[in-house]
Amino acid sequence: MEKDMTKGSPMKLILGFAVPLLFGLVFQQFYSMMDAVIVGHYLGVNALASVGATGSVNFLIIGFCMGVCNGFAIPIAQEFGAKHEEQLKRFVANSVWLSVIFAVVITIVVSLLCRPILQVMRTPANIIDGSYRYIIIIFLGIPVVFLYNMTAAILRSLGDSKTPVVFLVMAAILNIFLDMFCIVVLHRNVDGAAVATVVSQAIAGFACLIYMRKKFAILKLSQDERRWDRDYAAKLYNMGIPMGLQYSITAIGSVILQSAVNSIDSNAVAAVTAGGKVSMLLVCPFDAMGSTMATYGGQNVGAGDLDRVDRGLKSCSLLGLLYSLLALGAVFLFGKQLLLLFLDAGETQIIGNAYSFLQINALFYFPLALVNIVRFLIQGMGFSKLAVFAGAFEMLARALAGFLLVPYFGFSAVRFANPLAWIFADIFLIPAFFHVRKKLAGILSRQKVGS
Repeated sequence: MEKDMTKGSPMKLILGFAVPLLFGLVFQQFYSMMDAVIVGHYLGVNALASVGATGSVNFLIIGFCMGVCNGFAIPIAQEFGAKHEEQLKRFVANSVWLSVIFAVVITIVVSLLCRPILQVMRTPANIIDGSYRYIIIIFLGIPVVFLYNMTAAILRSLGDSKTPVVFLVMAAILNIFLDMFCIVVLHRNVDGAAVATVVSQAIAGFACLIYMRKKFAILKLSQDERRWDRDYAAKLYNMGIPMGLQYSITAIGSVILQSAVNSIDSNAVAAVTAGGKVSMLLVCPFDAMGSTMATYGGQNVGAGDLDRVDRGLKSCSLLGLLYSLLALGAVFLFGKQLLLLFLDAGETQIIGNAYSFLQINALFYFPLALVNIVRFLIQGMGFSKLAVFAGAFEMLARALAGFLLVPYFGFSAVRFANPLAWIFADIFLIPAFFHVRKKLAGILSRQKVGS
């Protein structure tokens, strides 16, 4: 069902939109965690490190794909907020054309380059073959990444954040069974976990596609509306590429940092993998807040109501602060127990490093909340290119840690790399929001005078 976010209480709308997204993200992380749990317990620490060593390059490529899809959805949300149905349909059609092109090109390129990338990242010799077998299958599944994320982004842009979650939950449950089947029954190695992930996401993507074609009358396109349109495609490109680059630029810093971690040893890789998995689950609410603010900002800018944008930012920031405190408490109370999902109790040194990594990250969760809330809001307001610079600041911070700090301070420096990146991004994003708002206020004022 479509949801108009240009009317009603911002707090109520944000919560109503974000909660279903949160469930979807939690389940998405849950089945990612189950990959690691099953791999770690059935295949051992080296297999866990093999999967973990691919995390940053995985984020580099898959994050770009997800960012592009989210960027394509912004003009759709803006046209929905402005009640321009014909333009909305043309944006939907051209987003599909572009997604197909991107999926084919990216799949071919990264599949050819993934082993050289792992070698450049100094992946330890005892895990590089497992890392390659895992990541090549994930990269061959890029078309289904586009399928799910594009259909889900379109549904969210129309205010429906619940339906993509339903299918994602279904995929998460299926992924767990497929993991067990491939690894325990078929005795596959890490490649079995990768196959399970790709198949599950494909099913979620096709389910979203079938649902949106049947249930949304506004998405029933005529033959003319389905055609490629250079002007619409150009606008989508200008929105999608910056959002994709934002993820990728951020991920370049993560690749540099991962390379530094790889240079320590495979135990360090395993510690960061386990700590990172727990942290990624805990920060799902921030991702949900970010996606919510992109749609909220897009619709309200489309409606020309900047006061509602301000109110939404305040409401969501308050939610981010409250959850940050809750997550911090959870880490200090239950962090070690959560790490035992991935690691044997006898791996005391790895558990100790993973726990300290998790604690330091949790102390800085509110800056991370602001990164997601403000960056996605700026993107929803139509300034995707500006938001790319936030990713550049994150990259700079992680590169600083990877090149300068980790070689001298070892794992101690790894603990502080992410918080440093989040603070660097906020230093840019907060002033950027006020700049964007001022610029939009001038544009809207001139439009009113002209009309």
